[in-house]
Amino acid sequence: MKNLFRLTVLSLVAVFIFTGCEKNNKNTGTLNLSITDAPVDLSDVEGIWLTITEIQYHMNDGEWMTFEEFVGPQEFNILELTNGESALLGSFEMEAGIYTQLRFILDAPEFGGPDISNPGCYIEFKDASTAPLFVPSGHETGWKAVGQFVVPSNGEVSVTADFDARKSVFETGAGRHTLKPTIRLIIDDQAGQIAGGVTNIPEGVDIVVYAYEDGTYTEAEADDPADEETPRFPNAVTSSMLCDTDCYHLSFLAPMVYDLVVTSSIDGEFQEVLGIIEDVVVESRKTTNMPIDISAL
Repeated sequence: MKNLFRLTVLSLVAVFIFTGCEKNNKNTGTLNLSITDAPVDLSDVEGIWLTITEIQYHMNDGEWMTFEEFVGPQEFNILELTNGESALLGSFEMEAGIYTQLRFILDAPEFGGPDISNPGCYIEFKDASTAPLFVPSGHETGWKAVGQFVVPSNGEVSVTADFDARKSVFETGAGRHTLKPTIRLIIDDQAGQIAGGVTNIPEGVDIVVYAYEDGTYTEAEADDPADEETPRFPNAVTSSMLCDTDCYHLSFLAPMVYDLVVTSSIDGEFQEVLGIIEDVVVESRKTTNMPIDISAL
C-alpha cells in the first residue's frame, strides 16, 4: 500500500512538473507596438484625431485575431506624433513567428450612415472648428497595416506603425474629409533616420523634405494630383516639415539608400521642387546628418 501511495504521489508530481515546464516553454514572444505619423500638408489643420478601439493581427491560416490585452479606446492627435515622436499602444504576448499584417479598428463615422457627428475620428481646424473624418469601413474592417516582422520565442520585438496622414487624408469637392489610410510597419531596432538643419530659406517660404528610395523619384511625382484622393509625391516613404529651429527629421527609415526631394510651399500651397540630394545612406539605429543649404541646391 505504501508503494502504491508513493507511486501515486510521484505520478502527480511528474504531471505538475510537466505541466509547469510546458507552460514555461510556451512558444510565445512579446510585441511592443507604437504609432507615429508623417506631417499633413493642409495649412488650416490643427489636429487629426483618431480613436483606436481594437487592434487585430493576421494569422498564417488567414484568420484575424484580436489583441485581448489592448486597453482601449485610445485617442490620439496624430499630428503630435511627427518628426520621430511616437506613442506606445501596448505590449502584447503572441505566438512566436512571422507576421505581415495588423489591423486597427477605429471609432469612425461612415459616409451615408445614421450618425455623422464627430465620434472618435475628426479634424480640428485652426479656427477651433471641427469636421468628421469619414473612414470607409473603419469601424468594421479597420485600417490595415502591412509589413513583415518576427516575434521571437521568449523574446520581444518593437514595431512602429506609421499612419502617414499626408497620404491618407483627403478633402473632397463637397467639403467632406475622408481617411483612406496608408500604413507601413517599421521594426524599431532596424530603423535609422536622416536629420539636419536647413539654411538660406527664402522669406515667407516653407520647406518640406521628402525621402524616396534611391532612384525611385520621377518629375511626375510633383505634378498636380490626378484626382482628389491622390496626394502629391505619392511614392515618398516619408516626409518632414521644418521644426522651429529650421531642422527636419525623417524618422523610422529602413536601412538603405535614399534620395531627398526638397520642396517649397507658401501657406500650404506647393510651389516647386528646389533640388534633389541623392545617395543618402541610412544605417540601423543611426542618424545620418544631412544639412541642407537652399542656396546650393
